[in-house]
Amino acid sequence: MEARQKKIADGLSAADRASLDLELAQEKASKEMQKAKEESAALIDQANKRAAQIVEASKDDARKEGEKLIEQARAEIQQERVQARDALRAEVATLAVAGAEKILETSVDAKAHSEMLEKLAAEL
Repeated sequence: MEARQKKIADGLSAADRASLDLELAQEKASKEMQKAKEESAALIDQANKRAAQIVEASKDDARKEGEKLIEQARAEIQQERVQARDALRAEVATLAVAGAEKILETSVDAKAHSEMLEKLAAEL
C-alpha cells in the first residue's frame, strides 16, 4: 500500500512539474511570439521608410531630367530661331539685290520706279 501511495504521490508530483513546465513553455513561446512580432513590425517600418525614400529620389531624378529636357528644347528652339532669321536676312538681301537690278535695268521713270518698288514689297 505504501508503495502504491508513493507511486501515486510521485505521479502527482510529476504531473505538477509537467504542468509547471507547460506553463513556463507557454510563457516563453508567448514572449518569443511578441518579440518576433515587434521585430517584424520594425522591419516593415524600415522597409516602408526605405520605399518612401526611393520614391522621393525617383521623383527628384524625374524632375531633374524633365528640366534638362526642357532646357535642351529651349536651346534647340533658340538655335532654329537664329537660323530662320539668318535665312530670312539672306533672302531679303537677295530680293533687294534682284529688285535693285530690275530698277537699274529700267529707265529712271518715276512711275516705273514706283511699280518696281511695289513688286519688290509684294515679294518680301
